[in-house]
Amino acid sequence: MTTKKQVALVFLPSDSGVDGARSLYDEGSDSGPVRWFNGAVRNLIKKTQFAIPPLALMILASVEVPGIEQTICDLRFEPFPFDRSWDLVGISVQTGMASKAFGLAGELRSRGIPVVLGGPHVTMFPDSCRPHADALALGEADDLWKEVLSDLASGSLKPEYRTDAPPDLSISRPVGKASLKNNRYFTTNLIQTGRGCPYRCDFCNVHVLNGHVLRQRRISDLVEEVLRFREDDRRIFFFVDDSINADPSFALELFDSLAPLGIRWFGQATTALGQQPRLLDAFARSGCQALLVGIESIEPSSRDAHRKTQNRTEELAGNIKAIRQSGISLYGSFIYGLDGDTLGTPAAILDFIADTRLDVPGINILRPNPGTKVFDRLREEGRLLFDPDDLSSFRYTFGQEMLYRPKNIPLPDFIESYSELTRRVFNVGNAIRRGMDAPSIKPAVLLFNLFYSHLYNLSRHDLRRQLERVTADKIHFERT
Repeated sequence: MTTKKQVALVFLPSDSGVDGARSLYDEGSDSGPVRWFNGAVRNLIKKTQFAIPPLALMILASVEVPGIEQTICDLRFEPFPFDRSWDLVGISVQTGMASKAFGLAGELRSRGIPVVLGGPHVTMFPDSCRPHADALALGEADDLWKEVLSDLASGSLKPEYRTDAPPDLSISRPVGKASLKNNRYFTTNLIQTGRGCPYRCDFCNVHVLNGHVLRQRRISDLVEEVLRFREDDRRIFFFVDDSINADPSFALELFDSLAPLGIRWFGQATTALGQQPRLLDAFARSGCQALLVGIESIEPSSRDAHRKTQNRTEELAGNIKAIRQSGISLYGSFIYGLDGDTLGTPAAILDFIADTRLDVPGINILRPNPGTKVFDRLREEGRLLFDPDDLSSFRYTFGQEMLYRPKNIPLPDFIESYSELTRRVFNVGNAIRRGMDAPSIKPAVLLFNLFYSHLYNLSRHDLRRQLERVTADKIHFERT
């Protein structure tokens, strides 16, 4: 009997925020009870709110090639299993995690294990990744990965794999969950209906990576996938599309088809859904419990500066109220610190939250991801606080670090105002009130708000530490 070649697909956690929920700075000075509490919250967050499987690796693990067996290694839950014999390791690399990915790749290659690097960072910056891998997979790998595995089986792995065009998503490619451990995750029912984004927000890389044209899967395939997924996991479904209502006619047909199945689901949408009554009704009838909507800014000048053109500012509040009135809870994501924001913006955000009764507000700091238009502009304007030529110096954190200087607000004033804003939005009293007031999933809304009270406290701690270091470095520079 021929032994199958073993392939590991690796997902790397971030060092902080929702994966780590830990300080960017030394936690060793914290007292024992504080360290115990922070560790307990990290584990609770991982097991309840945030841990969902890496869909990209689910898709790759579903590619079948004779003689190959694939395993998903989710390093949020366990260290990499070096004790097993691997014939190939594929690592999905996010910008902000490149250093960690390169470190793991180096350790694997030193042991004689070949490594393929893929994912968004590799697709956008292949030259910086080549020294760290035996092969690169560039672009959406739905079809590429079968070629990689076939070459592994025949012993002819090539240094680079890429396609001239993105994959045709109308071709049936069933996604399986055999490589997942169900009890690790909040749910394993992740569904992607399509890719691409018709919008051009300058802080987002979705349209850079997946194009401006919406590419959609067949509705019959999606219905079949929902039915199949439901057989081994009766928990909630998560439609991971960035804007599930970007094509209203497609979304209407899809959720009309899903309505008889009796599922419950979360998703991500634009606030324009509040002006699409037929579609909003279909969402509610098909079991939609909650949506994440990207509000980003209520300042017209900020929306214009960053090409956030999906909705007019004056429509936002009415749309949010309409969605909540349909029985759907809303996570509303803000970005404070955009180019039209001022020290008056936090008060406007607080008023907006109170008026709309948002169930979970998210108060984010702009992340100038390399490869986006906003990164290029901030680099040209000299406003980045990290070396733009060292891509590994960019990292993702949960609002715990400033990576740029806001246009209209001095950095110390911004950190103080951001800290005060998050302190007023997230506390135990507000968490309980929002949980009781939510139109659906009241316990989940309560937990989200309680967890965020902890995470934003962590954010305020780290931002203060960063400001202390920036101030100390400035004084040292001026004295020398």
